[in-house]
Amino acid sequence: MVPVRRQSTIKAPTLFAGVELHGGEHTRVALKPAPVGTGIVFVRTDITDRDNRVAVKPDAVTSVKNCTTLSNKAGVKISTIEHLMAALASVGIDNLIVDMDGQELPALDGSSEPFLKLIEQVGILKQPAPRRYVEVLKAVEINDGSKFGRIEPYKSLYLDVTIDFKDAAIGRQRMEIEPDTRSFRDRLASARTFARAHEVAALREAGLSKGGSYENAIVVDGDKVLNPGGLRYNDEFVRHKALDLMGDLYLAGPVLGKITTVRGGHGLNHELLTAFFADPTAWRFITLPSEKNEIGCDSVLA
Repeated sequence: MVPVRRQSTIKAPTLFAGVELHGGEHTRVALKPAPVGTGIVFVRTDITDRDNRVAVKPDAVTSVKNCTTLSNKAGVKISTIEHLMAALASVGIDNLIVDMDGQELPALDGSSEPFLKLIEQVGILKQPAPRRYVEVLKAVEINDGSKFGRIEPYKSLYLDVTIDFKDAAIGRQRMEIEPDTRSFRDRLASARTFARAHEVAALREAGLSKGGSYENAIVVDGDKVLNPGGLRYNDEFVRHKALDLMGDLYLAGPVLGKITTVRGGHGLNHELLTAFFADPTAWRFITLPSEKNEIGCDSVLA
């Protein structure tokens, strides 16, 4: 995979709406082009009495329970952003305004595919400024005995994800991928979020998963997949974990490094990023020189 060398935004606004996975509310969202250097910024249009802008960055994470949640200093939150973030990472979107009239992004079908299709329909605009990458300079790892995460130098982004569940319907699965737009579209984008039947009951008792259904999540019970349509892939579970990892990593912007996780999730992903950035000798910001055929053009990235 050749890293994208220039910043990008979308060519035109696009709208979508749907039910929140955890909150169960109906949320409307507008994706809007943004100038060079803006980054990805969520705007809570339903909040007008305080700062309603939440910038995407690793130190804005305030919860990793069941999804990734960001907050600003005014206490304004946005949650379940990882599927959109994975889609943005796959096509190299650096600058974007995301207006939403609720706290949680809609679940849609529980994957990144609807977000990716929306972005590709409106098109991607390359901008006249270099992208800033996070280059991994040395390995950093975390290990608590049952879970493991490691980030180490590599020429591009490379994911090595292993999951291991007692449920026979899931079991132990591993996936390695060097994701670009095409491989993300073909191998990760349509993989859906999943839960075990006993977890669904516990989540609902805790006031979560109010909008969960077979339309936006895979539900397993022991050795059975309860969804009437079954799985999209035999290893859809690990594909979705790789998708989540990609989205969580993009809170830091584009990363040049190999990331390995075993029995990971949003908590491990955040813990690994935190440990990595805490060591100033482990990383640096870099830009890549523009290629001649990129100058003065705009296009949808392939």
